[in-house]
Amino acid sequence: MTAIEDVRKEMKKLEQIRNEFYALFDTQVPKDENDLFDFSQETKLDAKEVYNHFFKLDYQARKVRGLLIEARDIKVG
Repeated sequence: MTAIEDVRKEMKKLEQIRNEFYALFDTQVPKDENDLFDFSQETKLDAKEVYNHFFKLDYQARKVRGLLIEARDIKVG
């Protein structure tokens, strides 16, 4: 597999994890008339569940970042 194919594969995973993160909000946070999450209402979210989703999203984003840097020989720092 080429470096770019690795990036594409991991980007698809990133998109899937992002969708799962937003699905959590879709099921637990009401939306306003503009179809935006309405956090002004009293919404109870499980902090551990939110953190677990965020951690997966952040980890995958950092993984993709590393692959992009490697694939394109980008100088960092």
